[in-house]
Amino acid sequence: MTVALVFTHITIAAVTIYLHRYQAHRALELHPIPSHFFRFWLWLTTGMVTREWAAVHRFHHARCETKEDPHSPQVYGLQRVLWGGVGLYKKATRINETIEKYGHGTPDDWIERKLYTPHNVTGIMLMVSLDIILFGIVPGALIFATQMVWIPFFAAGVINGVGHYFGYRNFASEDASTNIFPLGIIIGGEELHNNHHAYASSAKLSNKWYEFDIGWLYIRIMECLHLARVKKVAPKVRYNYGKTLCDADTLQAIITHRYDVMAKFSRTFSAICGEELSKLKISPSSSVDSLSSIHQWLHTDAKDLREKDQASLKEILSLSSVLANLYNLRQDLSAVWARSTASQEQLIKQLNDWCHRAETSGIEALKQFSRKLRCYAI
Repeated sequence: MTVALVFTHITIAAVTIYLHRYQAHRALELHPIPSHFFRFWLWLTTGMVTREWAAVHRFHHARCETKEDPHSPQVYGLQRVLWGGVGLYKKATRINETIEKYGHGTPDDWIERKLYTPHNVTGIMLMVSLDIILFGIVPGALIFATQMVWIPFFAAGVINGVGHYFGYRNFASEDASTNIFPLGIIIGGEELHNNHHAYASSAKLSNKWYEFDIGWLYIRIMECLHLARVKKVAPKVRYNYGKTLCDADTLQAIITHRYDVMAKFSRTFSAICGEELSKLKISPSSSVDSLSSIHQWLHTDAKDLREKDQASLKEILSLSSVLANLYNLRQDLSAVWARSTASQEQLIKQLNDWCHRAETSGIEALKQFSRKLRCYAI
């Protein structure tokens, strides 16, 4: 059993470090020694083709939570992704347009063209033979079965399924990604999936002090041995508490940390909404279904709601000037980094105007949030 766990853990490390962080996102560079070892090991234990894996994953980021997303539980349902994640992945690899467009920059050497890609099943057959020869028929078969089940279930099922359905969120990213658990050990750090979607090109998946990413530990060890070079990690949030007005640096910091900004605003938003909604008296004849529906609508852009829900949201906002003001502030804040045609001077002015509106709203929590927003620094 120990051998099975060790072999499986090496495969996990190969997936998260080589396929994910190195090949798909180029968050680090690998020395040829670990790069070739990981590629060979994945050929033996998974049969996954580097170009296909990188292409499907990049496409997932480009089309996340849409009907084109190859494995979104928001589209297919949690059960299908959790138990049928491999099938969804295989289906995506058969779309040549996706592989051609998103598979660039992956290995295209002689061994990839002549062995790993055309004979990807051969590696698996070689691995099962070695397991049986080295450990006997029953132990070897169990070791091989553990290897074959672990990655398809945990990587294709749990990460792609649960990691977009249940868990906690450090960042208000534009998808449903979650951190499944703060200790990234079982799946090499991939448990910290919301952190990854917020900063996809970061080689480090942990972000808070209580989070642990074992994949990052291995990368740092390899870096000390000159076998890897980290190119990028998620920027740390910094504050300049002496600032009273938003300037170009504030604007840049807020755009850089927009998911952190929106996560903090969402917490403020939720507290105010909860208090305000408890005061509302909704008519039985209202089209509003429940308070939970209202809460969800208030956290969503109006354009993303169904026509019926837009009408219900408008009805609720007409009942509360506080909620109406809060909702407008939310939309205007997210628009700061969406207005690509506005000049820097215009965006700075809009940001200062936003802070003034928040601080004169009469809501103490909004005042405190606005004052902290002014302090974001590069």
